[in-house]
Amino acid sequence: MKHLLIEYMKQFTDHSDAELSDMIKDIPVNQFKKGDLLLSQGDTPEQCYFILKGCIRQYAVDEHGNEHTSNFYTENQSVTIFNQHRHDKASPYALECLEDTVVIGGDLATEQTAYDEHPELESMTRKMIEQDFGTMRADFSSFLSSTPEERYQALVRNRPELLTRVPQYQLASYLGVKPESLSRIKKRLEKEATTLDD
Repeated sequence: MKHLLIEYMKQFTDHSDAELSDMIKDIPVNQFKKGDLLLSQGDTPEQCYFILKGCIRQYAVDEHGNEHTSNFYTENQSVTIFNQHRHDKASPYALECLEDTVVIGGDLATEQTAYDEHPELESMTRKMIEQDFGTMRADFSSFLSSTPEERYQALVRNRPELLTRVPQYQLASYLGVKPESLSRIKKRLEKEATTLDD
């Protein structure tokens, strides 16, 4: 399944498939079951991931025991918790597999060794991270300035697969509303769509 990572990497480099295959030959492919926790809130992250198959939820639990979902990651997305600015290096988030998931895992402790062996890999990784950050920043800005209904419409437009892959209460948490509010939004939009079709 590493060919999926190679196809993704080709967006950021002119290297051949053989060269890219050599760069990632020592990176392990890991399989996890639905419900597996890849990282607990408060732990120090030791791995970053690239998803070949499956879905991972990023969430945090507040002091009252309420879960707050902040992101979902699916195929061809990287999952990294950036926490180097924290003095204790503790992750503010947990990572949970919502489906049986296959990932390529990168060991953060040996990252520099891989860069020393393949200097071009560092440049490629930086480009990938910059793209991820750009997308996250745009999504966050849009999220802050939109209503719950607009957030739901953006989700339908940009990531419709999540509607069938993620439990509704987690989608509601991600959108910043209660599950019953999400149900009302969906019903209202469905009714409007039906009215327009008549």
